[in-house]
Amino acid sequence: MVPVIALVGRPNVGKSTLFNRLTKSRDALVADFAGLTRDRKYGEASWRGQSYIVIDTGGISGDEQGIDELMAGQSLQAIEEADAVLFLVDARAGRTAADEMIADHLRKRNKHAFVIANKIDGADPDAILGEFAALGLGEPLGIAAAHGRNINPMLEAVFGPAEEQPAEQDEAGHDAAAGEEGVVTQTAEARVIKPRGTKIAVIGRPNVGKSTLVNRMLGEDRVVVFDQAGTTRDSIYIPYERHDKPYTLIDTAGVRKRGKIFEAVEKFSVVKTLQAIQDANVVIFVVDAREGIVEHDLNLLGFVLEAGRALVIAVNKWDGMAEEQKAFVKTELQRRLIFAQFADIHFISALHGSGVGLLYKSVDQAFASAMTKVPTKRMTEILEDAVSEHQPPLVNGRRIKLRYAHLGGSNPPIIIVHGNQVDSVPRSYTRYLENTFRKVLKLVGTPLRVEYKGSDNPFADRKNPLTERQVNRKKRLMSHHKKADKKRKDKR
Repeated sequence: MVPVIALVGRPNVGKSTLFNRLTKSRDALVADFAGLTRDRKYGEASWRGQSYIVIDTGGISGDEQGIDELMAGQSLQAIEEADAVLFLVDARAGRTAADEMIADHLRKRNKHAFVIANKIDGADPDAILGEFAALGLGEPLGIAAAHGRNINPMLEAVFGPAEEQPAEQDEAGHDAAAGEEGVVTQTAEARVIKPRGTKIAVIGRPNVGKSTLVNRMLGEDRVVVFDQAGTTRDSIYIPYERHDKPYTLIDTAGVRKRGKIFEAVEKFSVVKTLQAIQDANVVIFVVDAREGIVEHDLNLLGFVLEAGRALVIAVNKWDGMAEEQKAFVKTELQRRLIFAQFADIHFISALHGSGVGLLYKSVDQAFASAMTKVPTKRMTEILEDAVSEHQPPLVNGRRIKLRYAHLGGSNPPIIIVHGNQVDSVPRSYTRYLENTFRKVLKLVGTPLRVEYKGSDNPFADRKNPLTERQVNRKKRLMSHHKKADKKRKDKR
């Protein structure tokens, strides 16, 4: 089995920086900000042919309350899952009571743990390592995760010495494989854990219940849930199976109006959310039933449609509402989501689980529609039937001719229509074709794009050479026109 290594420690000791260094990615958010990481984040890495899984966790301080207590629970769960634990301490701050509390917990759990003293740049290594030896977890290892210093000796201590030659180092003694300072490289052997099956991104405004829904769909408390807007800060990819069918859930940070985003961390969280939308196959858009659809929801939905992602709408917190309120919400949804009529709408309670199981049917249908494959012959038959039912308009006295169609892509389905004067096809006729293809092919939950390709004239850039007789006739005609123009001017 692939070994699992958990990174634990107090807040702001460099766990996410080391996670990015080991996975050679930029997937974990990093900032000089305590408590930035809140959920368990998994990554896949490889060292000298040995593949392993890394878990990034939130900080443990020992005096957690509220959301910090839930974050600490995520870290303790990661310790239970791990085969080995890299216990990071801050070499500059020295040994603290929280460090001793974590070390005591690791000893009680009888975990294979290593004390990693991070941020040893510019300090006396012997004095630093001697201070942390008192934690009773063996000889500390000094590293500088931000600069890639001593990463290979640390991994050698974890996995044991390898027969291969040690990795090359640059003149400063940094591990060359770890990349330059401030630069994270990406290789084929170290990347984020590959999502499996249908990738489902759960998006929406802050505090609408996205993480609660993710936990309900998974059947476990996988991500932190707290009654506070902005609890989730990073996009968390969670592969799992349901009825032997693989899925990957992506829990995302809530997206607020641009004018209300002040912290740099939140700006990066929004970027991660938008990237998750691009990476997903199906998007579950969560709406708070008690707040209804607001303008920013429509903007976020517009981004989903521009990305061409299949869509399922989940109206959360539906339980306990009066019938008059429910009727009003349904009317508003029909009125304001007219541009997304292709998407299924589910009324759910993520907290209690009502209606959540029905989401999977819509997700599977939307994914199947988004990835549909149709032969060119069948596409052309549908186009011919649509044209015979409703002809394209005339342009400058000439009828637009649409000859044949074929499928040009998936997720979303892209239909390429070939013909003449296609640049003049009005938007209304394109919508007619989109609705026709959607109805005939029974596409549900996915946007559809119709694109046109004109027939180029092969003789457009060619000019026939004139004979001598044609040249003389052209000169006579030009002379005649000049004389006629001169007579008209004289009469004036």
